Amino acid sequence: MTSKWSNWAGNVTARPSRIVSPHDEAELAEVVAGAASHGATVKVVGSGHSFTPAAATDGVLVRIGALSGIRSIETDTMRVRVGAGTTLADLNLALHEHGLAMPNLGDIAYQTVAGAISTATHGTGTALGGLATCVRGVRLVDGSGEVVSIDCSTRPELLRSAAVSLGALGALTEVTLQVVPAFRLRAREEPMRLDAVLESVHDLAAANDHFEFFWVPHTGWALTKRNNRTDDPLDPLPRVRNWVDKTLIENHAFGMLCRLGRVRPSLIPRLATALPSSGRREYVDSSWKIFASERLVKFYEMEYAIPAEAVGPAVAEIRAMVEREGHLLSFPVEVRFTAADDLALSTATGRETAYVAVHIFKGMAHEPYFRDVEAIMIGHAGRPHWGKIHHRTSEDLAGLYPRWNEFLRARDELDPQRTFSNDYTRRVLGP
Repeated sequence: MTSKWSNWAGNVTARPSRIVSPHDEAELAEVVAGAASHGATVKVVGSGHSFTPAAATDGVLVRIGALSGIRSIETDTMRVRVGAGTTLADLNLALHEHGLAMPNLGDIAYQTVAGAISTATHGTGTALGGLATCVRGVRLVDGSGEVVSIDCSTRPELLRSAAVSLGALGALTEVTLQVVPAFRLRAREEPMRLDAVLESVHDLAAANDHFEFFWVPHTGWALTKRNNRTDDPLDPLPRVRNWVDKTLIENHAFGMLCRLGRVRPSLIPRLATALPSSGRREYVDSSWKIFASERLVKFYEMEYAIPAEAVGPAVAEIRAMVEREGHLLSFPVEVRFTAADDLALSTATGRETAYVAVHIFKGMAHEPYFRDVEAIMIGHAGRPHWGKIHHRTSEDLAGLYPRWNEFLRARDELDPQRTFSNDYTRRVLGP
């Protein structure tokens, strides 16, 4: 009997023929070579935080948790070699101990380095790219079981594809990251009327190192977050207030409201007024402690990348659609920003980007709302986040990526046999 695997949210399950946990790169190469010789497929899974079936397989499922930890630090170039199975939480702590940090991060730290870069995970900041823009080299096991080393000096064009690969080029074993000296952020969190945010959204994004906002559906409020680099001394939230705000209110109390809304959806508009849409707080802490948040409430998520200039109209269209269609929503709509980059399958390739993310509490029907949001995003040349729910195909996506064919050539070079394919890669990349 095969083992069952499911992702973090529980919306994706699979029954691999076997699940293996190699202890090192050599053992992983043996697994891949053996599978390839028998025409079997292989998929690598990290923390299972993708909402898409990117890691689902009926072939060999590989867990890479043992391929973790910092391998080396080059202080002159500020580059760090790290095992691909290292979680961002562990990476952040290890970097901090060496006086280093990632220049930007998303809002969760459960992902592995491999999973985060392979799906184009990002934070927010108009002058900063996603995590994959920090990649300066990778080691991977290709579709035949050979270990390949790729770096920005010898094969820059191949690295542009390997940095965001959807796991379709091979199994990452090691990643070289460009890091920065450790820094502190001054966090300022306060509510604003959504209309005021949309009127000045580009000024807000440009005026802050990291800006994002969360519109609370069924209300006219948005919670804004401004994080800016500072040399001011540490001034974190007091321990009790941090627990009350971040754990009790944002997780336990919010989860209770979501569960109540799942049982009685008609109550959701009234419950929305109890979401964190009032009050102000300001504090200073290490960057990695402010970027990432605890996430105890499980959900399903869709996120689209659109041209930055389209964000105001797009959010206004979502608000109008929610009112028109009568969707009942417990979760806020999240908006973030990144700089353009040149990575082949980065969702920000070739354009300054705004990200619009929508969520549905686990156990509630998400399809109608997500389909309606997706239609709006498509109208703004939206690119779906590779690790979040969407319904796009390779025919839809090819024209949205200037380096699409470059990635396909890299795939043919590194995995011509399609050892690392599954239903998801065939849908979004083609056979």
